[in-house]
Amino acid sequence: MATGTDVDIIVVGGGHAGIEACLACARMGLETLLITHSLDKIGEMSCNPSIGGIGKGQLVREIDALGGEMARAIDETGIQFRILNKRKGPAVQARRAQADRFRYRDYMKHRLLNTENLFVWQAEVTRLLIKDNRVTGVEDSYGRKFTAKAVILATGTFMHGLIHIGPTQIPGGRLTDPASQELPEQLKTLGLRIERFKTGTCPRLDARSINYERMQVQYGEEPVPYFSFYSEKGPIEQVPCYLTYTTPETHRIIQSALPFSPLYTGVIKARGVRYCPSIEDKIVRFPHHERHYIFVEPEGRQTTEVYPNGTSNSLPLEFQEKMIRSIPGLEEAKILKPGYGIEHDYIDPRQLYPSLETRLVENLFTAGQINGTTGYEEAACQGLIAGINATLKVRGKPPLILRRDQAYIGVLIDDLTRKGTDEPYRMLSSRVEHRLALREDNADLRLMEIGYQLGLISEERIQKKREKEKEISRIRVFFQTHRLNDGNTVEKALSQPGVWLKDLFPEPEKTLNFDPEALRVAEVEAKYAGFIERARRQAERIHQLDRVKIPPEMDYDAIPSLPREAREKLKQRRPQTLGEAYDIPGIGLDTINLLWTLIKRKEA
Repeated sequence: MATGTDVDIIVVGGGHAGIEACLACARMGLETLLITHSLDKIGEMSCNPSIGGIGKGQLVREIDALGGEMARAIDETGIQFRILNKRKGPAVQARRAQADRFRYRDYMKHRLLNTENLFVWQAEVTRLLIKDNRVTGVEDSYGRKFTAKAVILATGTFMHGLIHIGPTQIPGGRLTDPASQELPEQLKTLGLRIERFKTGTCPRLDARSINYERMQVQYGEEPVPYFSFYSEKGPIEQVPCYLTYTTPETHRIIQSALPFSPLYTGVIKARGVRYCPSIEDKIVRFPHHERHYIFVEPEGRQTTEVYPNGTSNSLPLEFQEKMIRSIPGLEEAKILKPGYGIEHDYIDPRQLYPSLETRLVENLFTAGQINGTTGYEEAACQGLIAGINATLKVRGKPPLILRRDQAYIGVLIDDLTRKGTDEPYRMLSSRVEHRLALREDNADLRLMEIGYQLGLISEERIQKKREKEKEISRIRVFFQTHRLNDGNTVEKALSQPGVWLKDLFPEPEKTLNFDPEALRVAEVEAKYAGFIERARRQAERIHQLDRVKIPPEMDYDAIPSLPREAREKLKQRRPQTLGEAYDIPGIGLDTINLLWTLIKRKEA
């Protein structure tokens, strides 16, 4: 920074969104300033110590294909790696890794402090500098002003953050960190619609007080399924996780604590996460379930802190202790940090362009939980796109807009900016109508050329991707020409239900002289070629939705295959057309196709 205060782009917030945003801007050649309230909390994993999962693993692979950092960070600091849904189809399989959250934080801090064009300043941003409805910079808590051509807000849960532990309320963006009070007030005066969401986290336990013999052990997979494409990391010593469950006594304790829970006394009014509910919500909403699984996850190699995934709550501490000790293996467990709920402000994301620039203030971009999402991965992908598009805007170039049939990231941003969200948005594979084509294994083939053109992918990585494409082409020719004993080609055989290469060749990854990764991609695409083509044609039908009217008498309760969330929202909103239905948050294309089929039957 030549003058110390003038830069090209300012990023506010050093969480997962802010990290990807400032790295993208700096790597694309712009002078970038990250302002964060604490240098030591850059990349902090405030909740679960893991990256990836169903729907989320796809986001991380796409971030990597576009040139982001998250995949490389977890590969360097992960302590256990697995592939989820291995028994299901390739469209919903996804990587998940346990992180050493302390090493992850250190890795990200080191990466930012050693990136060319990137500068870091520890302070709180208290207001934006605005002129003629255009952001021109920010002012911090020391009264220092910084000017910039664009600003990216990645404030996480800090805007008017309020922590709840039973009746105790603590203003904060997370435990021990102060909330941002002035900035959200200014956003309101600028005309942005501000709402409230609620999220939360689990207590942390002392590993030395846990009886692991009463739990089911879960090991990582070999060979290690790393996240980053073309990773050259070898084997590592993986750390086991453990599985236990709640008991009837756990449920009794929680029921007795409800009169003291801010969730059920009306103190917390904000909407929480549907697909990652607090344990109080689980007990109340699913009383027929005799038990709920608890995943006991270490937080690092050199710490005794343990994360009991599945026990997120906002109960008074004395009830947290009773609840934890009613769980098998945790009878003597000691709590190191309490769990808590947190309410925070977010802006209605329908006020954003698909580029993530705000419609009301030019050159102001937002990314992460400020846009109503939940999760590290959802935040990181938004940060990456906001950083890319802020850079392109400064350079006078058109934005990068990923389509729904192009990337999970495209689905997420389209859902947010077109439909909005009435609950914290979590990425799910069920939201992605083209999920069979948008798999983890081909994110590099779909997106890496884009990252290369942006200057975020190296020459070495793009050449490896292009070699993979050539290898896939060779495999396709082999599938089309090689005949089996019954006279069918490999391609014809793979089109049959339940038939895979392992059924046609002994150890195909060893006996067929092809790259294993390329072979896997080619196999899946050959097997599901018809489905993938059908999905492509469905995308072309989307524009027809506004012309298809829903009968006023449509009985949603009489449709057994309709997801519960969709049924609830359709009954409440009573949309008149399929287009209106598709604009309802949480209504995916699978639901639209189901309704369309039913409407056609009624008209026939």
